[in-house]
Amino acid sequence: MTRKLFGTDGVRGTANTYPMTADMALKIGAAAGRYFRNDGSNGHRVVIGKDTRLSGYMFENALTAGLTSTGMNVLLLGPVPTPAVGLLTTSMRADVGIMISASHNPHHDNGIKFFGPDGFKLSDEAEMEIERLIASDIEPAKAENIGRAKRIDDGRFRYAERVKSTLPSGMRLDGLKVVIDCANGAAYRAAPEILWELGATVVTVGTDPNGFNINENCGSTYTDTAAAAVVAHGADVGICLDGDADRVMIIDETGAVADGDQIMALLATQWADAGRLTGGTLVATVMSNLGLERHMDAKGLRLERTGVGDRYVVEAMRQGGFNLGGEQSGHIVMTDYATTGDGLLAGLQFLCAMIETGRKASALTQQFDTVPQLLKNVRYAVGSDPLSADTVKTSIADAETKLQGKGRLLIRKSGTEPLVRVMAECEDPDLLVQVVDGIVAEVEAAA
Repeated sequence: MTRKLFGTDGVRGTANTYPMTADMALKIGAAAGRYFRNDGSNGHRVVIGKDTRLSGYMFENALTAGLTSTGMNVLLLGPVPTPAVGLLTTSMRADVGIMISASHNPHHDNGIKFFGPDGFKLSDEAEMEIERLIASDIEPAKAENIGRAKRIDDGRFRYAERVKSTLPSGMRLDGLKVVIDCANGAAYRAAPEILWELGATVVTVGTDPNGFNINENCGSTYTDTAAAAVVAHGADVGICLDGDADRVMIIDETGAVADGDQIMALLATQWADAGRLTGGTLVATVMSNLGLERHMDAKGLRLERTGVGDRYVVEAMRQGGFNLGGEQSGHIVMTDYATTGDGLLAGLQFLCAMIETGRKASALTQQFDTVPQLLKNVRYAVGSDPLSADTVKTSIADAETKLQGKGRLLIRKSGTEPLVRVMAECEDPDLLVQVVDGIVAEVEAAA
């Protein structure tokens, strides 16, 4: 059985359009309830968090109805970062955690992603079984075994205390002026509060959600607003989160942006020097820049690559016993502290490096010289398959021939949106543009 509903990060799509409908959310909740309440007892729990999208109310209620109908007890966290759900699933002894979010996508999208009782995202096998249950007749609980729902008011504060505890004992951020961009998303309250409590002077961006403005001209996928704020306020550094706060981009004092690769390079180097980098290995995806790989080689360290998606990074980390990994897009996973990517936690680790070294952000963000890399996305109609077109296949083959020995090419469909991602790396910038634009043109024609 192949997965039809679940992509690389849960179920995702346009709100009120299949599969992201209230009816489907109810079925997903019921199927998850049946999967996790497999002994028929009434002691099973699920925690549900969400970001700030308007449709979050609808999905929260639909999931709750489905889960309680199969006997699960639901603990509602309200707007919290995705990593908070992973944390609280474990600390509240829940059987499953659910985050309602489409991450960095625009407001009209939404998604449902699951965490197991260990706080890690569900395996492909578990998601396939939930899909099987959705397609079957799900047996409801008896009337006396229907679950209960309860609002948890202190979830944000529990998460905040955990994040703060990852800094060295007694470390404060006094003297640092920090711009925090919360993308009008899930961390709009937690992130500024945490930075302020640690002593930083805080300048906020993207902290006024209205249900529609999540990720709009702000956040980790649109860093211009925060970069301008860093320069205008004379800030020492900027931290840009995405809509559910599991990604981060760092902005130095000049307004320059550092992506996940540069952040991982810094942390890997520092952790290796301190004897903390397990197995001398950093786990990243095939999207990470070749410059990161060269940096790791030069330090006598190893880069292990995985498929795209932080869940696959985490799987490789767990299998190999490694404690640091992530994605160029800003998912930074530190399993010493968290079970999933945590943008705010990674941002605090960067601030810690600034304090411990006494260096400016700009001296820490450029750990290696990047190999020229170009990524373009092509949107296609749902149901079509442009990559199967002969013209596209021929264009890709031609590009691979041209790049032989000079660079690399990666073509893939997004697991979260109807997009074909065309990425290439090459030391020759003219050839880079030529091969990417050639493939993009053929994909657009076939889309």
